[in-house]
Amino acid sequence: MTTSPAKRPRPKSAPELLLLHALPLDGSMWAEQMRLLPGASHAPSLYCAGETLHDWARAALEPVKGDNIIVVGCSVGGSCALEVAMIAPERVSSLVLIGTKARHRPDPAFHTRALRVIEEHGLEAAWETYWAPLFSRATSAAVIDQAKKMALRHSPGEIARGVSVFHTRPSRDDCLCAFPGRITIVSGGDDIAPGPKISASQAEAALDGHLRIIPDCGHYVPLERPDALNRILAEVIAAQRQE
Repeated sequence: MTTSPAKRPRPKSAPELLLLHALPLDGSMWAEQMRLLPGASHAPSLYCAGETLHDWARAALEPVKGDNIIVVGCSVGGSCALEVAMIAPERVSSLVLIGTKARHRPDPAFHTRALRVIEEHGLEAAWETYWAPLFSRATSAAVIDQAKKMALRHSPGEIARGVSVFHTRPSRDDCLCAFPGRITIVSGGDDIAPGPKISASQAEAALDGHLRIIPDCGHYVPLERPDALNRILAEVIAAQRQE
């Protein structure tokens, strides 16, 4: 009796980057990261993708064809990255979560207050109240002004939808703890949302967690310290090419 040789696992496709933006920014916040994998990097803007984080995750996956996806998300984009991993676990090989808190406890009063600021006082007031304070004091005024212009080119309705998606997102600490691939947790040293301490605990909770703290940097690492982030992403890409 002869036995058939064991089937070898099908090799994975070449790595692709899926870059998911923070509030109140858009896909253009990843301009400095798009060159890492030319032709294999996707940075969608998600405000029109739907009313829930699940909608955003499904829309973000649409242009990505392979099964070796490195999903990188900043803030709510990191929450969306975890949602992508829940939807397509067989296609996501690695996660990079920047300024992301996987566990979510809804705060309806904060949600309502943020929507009221946008509706009654406008996006500029909301920027100064909620998002400008998240930058490090070490970050240049030019970078902060660039981010502000990016935010203000969106309509109040789009940003309000993003705020609602953020506040109604599911808690995904279960995914953080169960995801079998590499999870790199990145935090600016000066970030306050969630910050280095919570980021460290999340890296420890992951099965294959790696913590990277970037000094003199706040919440918006891709804009504030793009070179430091690019070095981290280059390490992740190299690791996925070797597998």
